[in-house]
Amino acid sequence: MPQHYIDLDAAPRLSTARTRISVKSAGRRWTRKDPDIREALDFWSFAGAAANVAMQIGWPEVAYGVMESKVESGALMSHPWKRARTTTQYLAVAILGTEAERAAFREAVNGAHRQVRSDENSPVKYNAFNRDLQMWVAACLYIGFEDTHQLLHGQMSPEQLEAFYRRAAPLGTTLQVTEDMWPATRADFDVYWNTACERVVYDDRTKRFIEDLIDLKMIAWPIRAPFRNLLRFLTIGSLAPYFREAIGYEWTEVDQRRFEHLFIFVSFVNRFLPGFIRNGGSHVLMSDLRRRMGKGSNLI
Repeated sequence: MPQHYIDLDAAPRLSTARTRISVKSAGRRWTRKDPDIREALDFWSFAGAAANVAMQIGWPEVAYGVMESKVESGALMSHPWKRARTTTQYLAVAILGTEAERAAFREAVNGAHRQVRSDENSPVKYNAFNRDLQMWVAACLYIGFEDTHQLLHGQMSPEQLEAFYRRAAPLGTTLQVTEDMWPATRADFDVYWNTACERVVYDDRTKRFIEDLIDLKMIAWPIRAPFRNLLRFLTIGSLAPYFREAIGYEWTEVDQRRFEHLFIFVSFVNRFLPGFIRNGGSHVLMSDLRRRMGKGSNLI
């Protein structure tokens, strides 16, 4: 029998007030009334990318799968640009791709995942093909999209949240997550998320990894120096209280106001940028994927 990491029949002990960031601003006047997750491929959606990694590795099995990965060519700390391209391309194909494109990318990722499994020296047992682990990672990716979209466009109503969520399943099903594993409604997703967050724990090694990630230790000093403080601010601000406290980050009311004001400003500027600039990166990645598929080249 497969191991299941969470029990969805048990009522979650955590609430969304603890497991989600706070977005207090109302919907912007210029925001569409029928939000679509495809709009969330805005380049500002990746402002919380490091926070999303920190959430994903809150499950120890995911953390050690990342930190001990034998796929050196895709290791985050060794090849950050390649890893960033692979991850963002996965998001693009999951949201924008056809079934054939998703199947091709799934097979490419599977080739790498076959090498990601624990050995006798690993402190926890993990396997990159475990569907529960993939479901958790996909849920974190969805949270990142939803949070950033609301930061940029204001709070969504329950009906808008449901519409936004409707196209999200491929974030998981592009890999091994099955359709029946993905929560059917946005309310069901809340139950899954709050229950799954109960498994979050960070040991000292994982905390050091997160610190190295936020400090951009994998990038040469002259490049990372101008961005370190901004990345730290965006990362901590993009973490819900439960995650911040588990890692050990402080966050004040003043920090929260600065964070919200930053996104209100970005949202105002964003409305004047054409779509090909805001979402162009994802379409470039899709063109690259199609070119690689056409030539029979490696996809990752």
